Amino acid sequence: MQEYITIIGGGLAGCEAAYQIARRGIKVKLYEMKPNKYTPAHSNKNLAEIVCSNSLKSNLITNACGLLKEELRRLNSLLIEIADETKVPAGQALAVDREEFARKVTEKIKENDLIEVINKEVGKEISVNELARDGIVIIATGPLTSDSMAKEIQELTGQDKLYFFDAAAPIVTKESINFDIAFYGNRYEQEKGKDEDVEQWRLRIKEQDASYINLPMSKEEYNNFYYELVNAEVVTLHEFEKSEIFEGCMPLEVMAKRGIDTLRYGPLKPVGFDDPRTAKRPYAIVQLRQDDLQGTMYNLVGFQTNLKFGEQKRIFSLIPGLENAEFVKYGVMHRNTYINSTILLDETYNMRNNENIFFAGQITGVEGYVESISSGIVAGINAVAKFNGKEKVKFNECTMIGALAKYISTENERFQPMNANFGILPQLEEKIKDKKMKYQKLADKSLQILEQYR
Repeated sequence: MQEYITIIGGGLAGCEAAYQIARRGIKVKLYEMKPNKYTPAHSNKNLAEIVCSNSLKSNLITNACGLLKEELRRLNSLLIEIADETKVPAGQALAVDREEFARKVTEKIKENDLIEVINKEVGKEISVNELARDGIVIIATGPLTSDSMAKEIQELTGQDKLYFFDAAAPIVTKESINFDIAFYGNRYEQEKGKDEDVEQWRLRIKEQDASYINLPMSKEEYNNFYYELVNAEVVTLHEFEKSEIFEGCMPLEVMAKRGIDTLRYGPLKPVGFDDPRTAKRPYAIVQLRQDDLQGTMYNLVGFQTNLKFGEQKRIFSLIPGLENAEFVKYGVMHRNTYINSTILLDETYNMRNNENIFFAGQITGVEGYVESISSGIVAGINAVAKFNGKEKVKFNECTMIGALAKYISTENERFQPMNANFGILPQLEEKIKDKKMKYQKLADKSLQILEQYR
């Protein structure tokens, strides 16, 4: 066994993992291809470069990402510490000076005698298999993994392809859906029979499979939704993303602009459904599909979108039954290379079939800066455990760190990247209607449990 642990990728996850390993007295070789080569979205020569947004979201522990940050603070996260040092005014959110943040992280990593930064492109100048043959490797190459490295990961994981872009629909919590309007049922199986008694039919569809929830719309409701959708603000894509994404699938708002009835012949097709309130076919219908094993989260079928997050909240809340919806994930359409972690990794981010290799960062399917840091801590701690021949450290699923790790390692045919959200935590036994109070109790429970890992 080599006398050091190798990390590939000097982003947020890679740097956090490197720091956690070094602070436990083990040498690290950190491979980063910058400044010799940059991805299309990166331009800063420093490590831990933040792109797109400088916000690390809310600091409140009644916010899922705020809770995750507090957990990371209590586990002595280097990157959260530096984020706190380089913060800029942003109300209750933690936003950072991106240049200063990257500079300070780079300084801390490079001044550590146990960390050696090597500027080489793994996959081109040296192979993963070569690095992992006699030692432990953490792959943290991010959503814009280079082509040569992506090819090596494909061979390593035995997957035909990586997921080269996200075209994901929004996800809402089941408890936030208005069931005075919404109803369960599959297409045609839910439709009322000609000779079927109305009350018997209503009873029958109440007992149907809960994997689909349906939201009926009147003509007036549909037209209002349509008008807001086609006039909404969208995210500007990078040039290198455009061809990949639009060849793969079409955003809902682009489809809608083809004509006012296009959606009614596509994802909002009402055929095969009757509205239990009227026993008649609705003008349009939105389907929600169960997204997790517990049945606490549902995604909006066919709603892949490039709308800005605020616009998604505003416009999708116009759909009857979603007026008070809690969005745990918004729809996204961007380049995002990630592995099918649900079958490849365990909850320590360790490969199931190769204990010498860990993954960390957005390539695992955690989405967001803070989530990437979280995966870096877990992978780093467990790489050390493997190095020392000790038992793996599995974080309790009632912590946000543990819930994210469980999410990416639990088999799911419809797996897609996920942010921290309260929907992935095991729910409380007691029913609490007040959302803030409920989240406070979940956060208190998480932080209490986390004490055993400090």
